[in-house]
Amino acid sequence: MAKLYFNYAAMNAGKSTSLLQASHNYVERGMRTLLFTSALYAEDGVGLITSRLGISAEAALFSPGDDLFDIVRTEAAAAKVDCVLVDEAQFLDHEQVWQLARVADRLDIPVMCYGLRTDFQGKLFPGSAELLAVADALREIRTICYCGAKATMVVRQDADGRVLTDGDQVSIEKSVYVSLCRRHWEEETGRWPTKGPLP
Repeated sequence: MAKLYFNYAAMNAGKSTSLLQASHNYVERGMRTLLFTSALYAEDGVGLITSRLGISAEAALFSPGDDLFDIVRTEAAAAKVDCVLVDEAQFLDHEQVWQLARVADRLDIPVMCYGLRTDFQGKLFPGSAELLAVADALREIRTICYCGAKATMVVRQDADGRVLTDGDQVSIEKSVYVSLCRRHWEEETGRWPTKGPLP
């Protein structure tokens, strides 16, 4: 029986790299994968999953309201699909997570989702919350804080390096994010009285 997987991490942990490696492993064995990424990451209308290591692959774009089950079912009817891989899974909506669960349950195709667990305010993204609730397998991809501890949180900085504590949940400018351990996130966001400059 196929499963729905959620691979989550803070920024710069290698989520996209892991996804691209997983897809490569399938393709190298003569299998077919379907790759999806959020329409927020479209480049000239084209979906692209890009790793900071410099590798990339084209991907279908998803937007809120798209029926991912129907898309995968149509693709699978045309040619066998061996795995579905979804980048930026935090931007899935509630129903899309269930559609992907149905891909695993009804079409017997494994689905591997990769994304952030929490936003810069420490709150779950809607897609991540639903994946944490219904995925068959959860896997944390780890990265480190500047102190060397495991980073589980992110802060958003402005152009002058000041940590922002409010604003829209979604901002796709990756350069403004810094991954931190919970202790330093709490200090940098002012939830704890001690605060030092980020290196």
